[in-house]
Amino acid sequence: MLEVGTGFHPELTGRENIFLNGAILGMKRTEIRKRFDAIVDFAEVEKFLDTPVKHYSSGMYTRLAFSVAAHLDPEILLVDEVLAVGDASFQRKCLNKMESVSKRGRTVFFVSHNMPAITRLCPRAIMMDQGRVYQDGPASQVVSAYLRSGLGTTASREWPTLAESPGNEVVRLRAVRVRTAAGQAEESVDIRSALAIEMDYDVLGGERVLVPNLHFFNEDGICLFVAADAGADWRRRPKEKGSYRTSARIPGNFFAEGTIIVRAAISTMDPLIVHVNEPDVLAFQMVDAANGDSARGDYAGPMPGLIRPLLDWSTAILTRSS
Repeated sequence: MLEVGTGFHPELTGRENIFLNGAILGMKRTEIRKRFDAIVDFAEVEKFLDTPVKHYSSGMYTRLAFSVAAHLDPEILLVDEVLAVGDASFQRKCLNKMESVSKRGRTVFFVSHNMPAITRLCPRAIMMDQGRVYQDGPASQVVSAYLRSGLGTTASREWPTLAESPGNEVVRLRAVRVRTAAGQAEESVDIRSALAIEMDYDVLGGERVLVPNLHFFNEDGICLFVAADAGADWRRRPKEKGSYRTSARIPGNFFAEGTIIVRAAISTMDPLIVHVNEPDVLAFQMVDAANGDSARGDYAGPMPGLIRPLLDWSTAILTRSS
């Protein structure tokens, strides 16, 4: 289990702690000597190898700890939030190392509360609470269950009866769904894929100009954007009594990875009256696979920003050196 400083003596140097930590993890001195250069090269702490580790930063501590453990060639590797330290290059090395360990038939446990990292790295996930296993299955499904456990939401909400549905005497919301390009209601969406948010509602009377609108938030409660139906077909056009379905389409490579939370509303604009206002009606997970063909490219670490568009890049050679 990787924990900052576990098996390290603060008064000993990095060099001495490699031998100490390796011995604690079960490596013989000859094995440590054989792998010593590879451990140091991987950890990128060569300049500080003969410095007592009490002077290391927490990131340097963890890099060295990961390097020793990873080169032990273990049957089971427990990795605790290793992607929280190091720069992009080191994070990529960690990912590659864990991948190579797993390909040799070893088991890698990645312990984390970082949902995007879990869905990006792990084919299988286990959700635990107070030492009990609550769910075990494909990572995207388990992550969705974990998020729903705190939000009480899902990728599809329906109200079977008019009396239960949100709204008033003018309009009632009957269903809201996340639809993938394949038409399925999914709680986990590939970041490269287009999706749609679908709203079903019943107009009860009044022939008003009703404007469905959606508010998108991330898991930190930050509003990403608000979108209202401004399409030419229904702009300024009253809706008669009946059942309606409005769909807002969102292109692929638009959202950043992570949890997207949706508020659904239906309003009139003149005068401004909000007839339906249902917060946290949907939650779904955007998953960014490390395939290199999304806006992430070959970068493996956390990417800041509220949205993540895949821009159209081009490069031209202006001059050539002789």
